[in-house]
Amino acid sequence: MDERVVQAGLFCERAVFTGDAGLVAEADRELDAAEADLNVARGRLMHARFVLQREEDPAGSGEDPGELPLFEHAARLYRALGDVRGEAEALFWAGCFHQVVRRDNAAAVPLLEQSRVLAAQAGDKAVLSEVLRHLGIAAYRGGELEAARQRLEESTRLRRETGHLPAAAANLVGLAYVAAAQKRGSDALALLDEADAIARASQAHRILQQVSEARAELSG
Repeated sequence: MDERVVQAGLFCERAVFTGDAGLVAEADRELDAAEADLNVARGRLMHARFVLQREEDPAGSGEDPGELPLFEHAARLYRALGDVRGEAEALFWAGCFHQVVRRDNAAAVPLLEQSRVLAAQAGDKAVLSEVLRHLGIAAYRGGELEAARQRLEESTRLRRETGHLPAAAANLVGLAYVAAAQKRGSDALALLDEADAIARASQAHRILQQVSEARAELSG
């Protein structure tokens, strides 16, 4: 059992015997924190399921109506708890939902920008790298190629720094598309070569497929 759930039970027991109502409030906080973490984890599971189903059957995939409410509720809980890092992560996933599932960058970007501020405040490089990747995607889709490049490069730097190399390889594929759009063909090919090498070393088969698709598209 989650340690926070156990702790909440102990607080409740002590409150009954001591009459200290403050312990009930402490139990609430422990359970709210556990609930927020669970909501994010379950929402991420729904998101991963959607992404994989869409790749297998684009026409047959649809959003899970429970995904966004989980992230939104988690963000509210984290905010009430004063958990800046947690709120940044929940807001990121809410923005990611709008961008990836609904393909709505207008709704996604404000949430991603809020997440970026909070992740930087909390010093969470992992969440910040995710936010910058998706802000880079939004910039690319909006035709802001240099902004897309800068955000993806910073995301890649953070992903390398935190040891998340398959994610860095995914960014390199994105940077290859940006390079091609900027007429930097040789850079695009070099980026794909690097992404391929990292993905092979990491056994990231899905990223290898993305590299292959990018090569075919950019050479066509």
